[in-house]
Amino acid sequence: MPLQLKSEQGTIIITDHVIAVLAGSAALECYGLVGMASRKQLKDGITELLGRDNLTRGVEVRRENERLLIDLYIIVSYGTKISEVAHNIQTKVKYVLNDVIGLQVDDVNILVQGVRVSR
Repeated sequence: MPLQLKSEQGTIIITDHVIAVLAGSAALECYGLVGMASRKQLKDGITELLGRDNLTRGVEVRRENERLLIDLYIIVSYGTKISEVAHNIQTKVKYVLNDVIGLQVDDVNILVQGVRVSR
């Protein structure tokens, strides 16, 4: 369901896809993030690293009551502090969505799907 923002000039409609693209792009700018992971893990528990062209598959935008929730499925770099990477991503995503769209994001949930060693 698209988000509708009312302004003096009219109504602005923003789809969940646009919110997901902005959230995924903001997350990819953070240090320690290798990439986005697919929300659907394979049978053997192997995670699929997504490229920039389909990073929205690693982002889920949800609304519960009047709250906007974003779930990010990520893969972090080995040797980084996972809690710091997650906190930086949460802060960056909230800032970008508030600054670019003017959205009040209630929660940014980070779901770490894997760790990758840099080559």
